[in-house]
Amino acid sequence: MASSRLRLRRGNKMLQNAREMIIQTPGGSRLLSFFSPHPASRGLMILLHGWEGSSSSAYLLDTGDYYYRLGFSVCRLNLRDHGDSHHLNEDLFHGALIQETFDAVDSLSKLSDGQPVYLTGFSLGGNFALRIAIKHKQTPITDLQHVFAVSPPLDPYKTTLAIDNGYFFYRKYFLKKWKRSLKKKQRCFPEKYDFSAMIHSPTCIELTEKVMTYFPEMTTYRDYFKLYTLKNDSFENLNIPVTIFIAEDDPVIPYEDYLQLQENDFLKILRQKFGGHCGFIDFFPARCWYNQIITEMITQI
Repeated sequence: MASSRLRLRRGNKMLQNAREMIIQTPGGSRLLSFFSPHPASRGLMILLHGWEGSSSSAYLLDTGDYYYRLGFSVCRLNLRDHGDSHHLNEDLFHGALIQETFDAVDSLSKLSDGQPVYLTGFSLGGNFALRIAIKHKQTPITDLQHVFAVSPPLDPYKTTLAIDNGYFFYRKYFLKKWKRSLKKKQRCFPEKYDFSAMIHSPTCIELTEKVMTYFPEMTTYRDYFKLYTLKNDSFENLNIPVTIFIAEDDPVIPYEDYLQLQENDFLKILRQKFGGHCGFIDFFPARCWYNQIITEMITQI
């Protein structure tokens, strides 16, 4: 249900008022985003999608429209090589590309015109959001007030294994989208990429291992995963409120990782027995749990 188009209402006001923006970062990267300014804005909500999702994913469109209707401007940021952005950068996406994502969020925050800024990330986007909150201590982002992470992986290696070894359709779903993305990248830069020898890999782990040939700075795929693994001490020096939403029945995020994670003055973990991966949807009445909680938090300010 998290990714189902059934959750989208007609007449998405956020989409009707969206305009495309290409963010040029100080490091030379270009990231695609869509900004929907509200005429009477109460603040800015920046949204980050999950792995192989995009600014057009159902959960981003639904969440963005929800906050737009509450009076917030909304920006949906695409990670590198997500959405229709493969042509913008020659180098491949990988999960450790935190600096360019941080710089893009910092640039977008200035669109708030001095009003509060909130960052919400989903799945891998939630992992990025957490790392952005950690970096915020050293390099403050303009007017950033609170960071929210929905179903974020703490250990991407374990998450990848869970995708491969869990329900078959999860592995099929992610592999299909990743391979489609790699083919698109190859068409954009045929002189640099040839994924034909690896495109038939049967698991995400195997494909990750093979694609490491394009990242010579990383010795092994285990070293790569460690670059964006988050542990308890990762959150010891936060200086901004961070709220994580996690479900015990998440099929791709090992819940035991969250049993080891301790809350502190800035980090809060909200747990549900049921909720799946980025779901948390109630049918009667129809609503999304994390939207309700985030709304309560940001409207108290």
